[in-house]
Amino acid sequence: MAKSKKGKQCVLLKSSESHYSYTLFKKPGASKLQIKKYDPVLRKHTIFNEKKAPNPKA
Repeated sequence: MAKSKKGKQCVLLKSSESHYSYTLFKKPGASKLQIKKYDPVLRKHTIFNEKKAPNPKA
């Protein structure tokens, strides 16, 4: 059986230069993320900033 995602929150990593985004789970108390990742729209590495993911139940 799969592990539960209890205690983790879903966040978006939005590109600073395009509309592309990644989603991931992180611990609620952790600091905001700012990661350099690959952006397939621009075909280069750009900085991705953390944004709050929309609530899927709302």
